[in-house]
Amino acid sequence: MDIFLIAVFIATGVYLLNTQEQRKRIALLASHLGQYQIEKRMETLTEGYLRALGETDPQRQAQIWQLLRNTELQISEQFSRFAAGFAAVEEAEARVSRWAVPLPLATRLFPRATFDMRQALALHAQGIARQVADPAPASLRDHAFTLSAELFLMQHTCHWFCKSKAIATARMLARHQTPHAQLVASVSPETRRAYLALVQENS
Repeated sequence: MDIFLIAVFIATGVYLLNTQEQRKRIALLASHLGQYQIEKRMETLTEGYLRALGETDPQRQAQIWQLLRNTELQISEQFSRFAAGFAAVEEAEARVSRWAVPLPLATRLFPRATFDMRQALALHAQGIARQVADPAPASLRDHAFTLSAELFLMQHTCHWFCKSKAIATARMLARHQTPHAQLVASVSPETRRAYLALVQENS
């Protein structure tokens, strides 16, 4: 019985510490993201892509793509500003544990098993900007697919920062029916190389 009670107390303590840390991270990210409308524009873009790809009238389809182009530019510009603003965060607050499950104080006790959220946001900003900057993509369908993957992978990183990799991956499956590995495989080669070099365990 004593061992059981000790286990309960330990589990409760871990849960409370995790909850406290996660609330701080969520508040930190929200304090920077709250200045922009990135998530709202992401929803507009995702819905717009589906509408454009399902449109059979070429003229109407071209009009939708033009409207989406403006949204793409807005997202790229706002996310670049967001990443630049977050770069001022203290290193200790920007560390993200590579472990799949959250453990209290893991980023401080095991700094070698972390990556820097500031660098992650910077590479996502570059990946989004690079894809948006393509003036004449060979295929609008492929363009939409790759940019969507860039945005969803960025969203995964934000959830990872706030909660954990496991929870971020579960949310991507629930919201977009897309496994994490598929997101990584679907972004541009430049983003994929930079992302894997940052988030994978050092060999």
